Amino acid sequence: MASIQSALNNAAAALDAFSQVMDVTENNVTNASTPGYAKQTQTLEPLSFDLAEGDMGGVRAGQVVSARDQYAEQTVRSAQTALGQSTQDVASLTNVQSVFDISDGTGLASDLNTLFSNFSAWAQTPTSPTASQAVITSAGNVAQDFNETYQALTTVQASAGTQLRTTVGDINQLTAQLAGLNSQAAEASGPNAGLDAQIDSTLEQLSQYAGITAMPQSDGSYNVLLNGQIPLVLNGAQYQLGCTLNPGSPQAATILSGGADVTAQVDGGQLGSLIDTYNTVLPSYLGDSSQQGQLNAMAQQLADSVNGILSAGSPGLALFDYDPTSPSTVAQTLSVDPSATTAQLTALPVGTPASLSGLESAAQEALGGSTFSEYYGQMASSAGAALSTATNRQTTEQATLAQAQNLRQQSSGVSLDQEAMTMIQFQSAYDACSKMVTTLDQLSQDAIDMVQVFT
Repeated sequence: MASIQSALNNAAAALDAFSQVMDVTENNVTNASTPGYAKQTQTLEPLSFDLAEGDMGGVRAGQVVSARDQYAEQTVRSAQTALGQSTQDVASLTNVQSVFDISDGTGLASDLNTLFSNFSAWAQTPTSPTASQAVITSAGNVAQDFNETYQALTTVQASAGTQLRTTVGDINQLTAQLAGLNSQAAEASGPNAGLDAQIDSTLEQLSQYAGITAMPQSDGSYNVLLNGQIPLVLNGAQYQLGCTLNPGSPQAATILSGGADVTAQVDGGQLGSLIDTYNTVLPSYLGDSSQQGQLNAMAQQLADSVNGILSAGSPGLALFDYDPTSPSTVAQTLSVDPSATTAQLTALPVGTPASLSGLESAAQEALGGSTFSEYYGQMASSAGAALSTATNRQTTEQATLAQAQNLRQQSSGVSLDQEAMTMIQFQSAYDACSKMVTTLDQLSQDAIDMVQVFT
């Protein structure tokens, strides 16, 4: 009877173990498409087999083990960060490139050519009021184009600033969520696959905004650092980021952590891209307190060149006007001098219009030896080239992310085919063990009946 009872106990333990395997398998199938979920495996532990000591062997359920591969997860997060940066680069540079679009034959490039053409026409008829009026009119159009281009870039900058604040807010929201999940993990009695999936999914969302380092802890929580240096989440505590915007300063956008400037430590992701656009790309055109900006440099050089030639023919005469006290806003303040009249222009020496017509092909030392048209073309082409590079990078990084996700799926994802095989295998084992329990139970009853007969 003792041997029968031992066999029953072993069979019951096996039934419980097989049942837990099937429960875990069913949970895997149910959560196969849940973001952040990693395959769980119910381990089985052998029981001691020693007949002399009465140990009948068997099996029991061990720990549930996650297939999550931290290296694969970090690879996916790094790819997500790179894609987040290139995607934001494409969006931001598309806005910049549209400001310098020269394909439709309108805007500053077109009106600048018209101005030079009118200079040449005026040189043919220096005393013509009609020709001189055309010069004044086209100069006004060029000044307005500079104003509008400056304003368009300012609008792009304002939009980038709004996105910066929103992105920092999104990061803070996700880190607050992670801190809460960490607290739940610390309070949990054991591994929780659902909670683990939520944490991993949140980490992946966070990685598109900035480069992060996620360090798993023994209790299932994660410590998260921005660029491996700045704490975002430590245990159950969140460390918020801040953002200040000061357009016109050398560092127009500043990212803060605990009141300290950590802008230089922000690398990659949507946040890194926006900082680069706000602090580097746009100031290269608009200028700031440390640089004039290409658009302002071109506007001032054009105004000074034209006014210099006119004043040489008639001291004090100027066609363009701008605020000389603010070099970084010349394009914004450029206008046609209201005191310039056709009468003044037609009274100029004959050689003056001819000198103006030569500006079209004259290399400007202040513009790096380029002509005005070449310089503007370089601004437009640099914006287009940067956009093309970002677009190509985005395509490459989309493929890289897909590859990383595929490798992660192979190492820790749920394969429905494998789970089906596991379910069939352990269902068969469960059925066989159930039959063994039934047989042992009947054998035990028969033994009891025999004892009763002989007594």
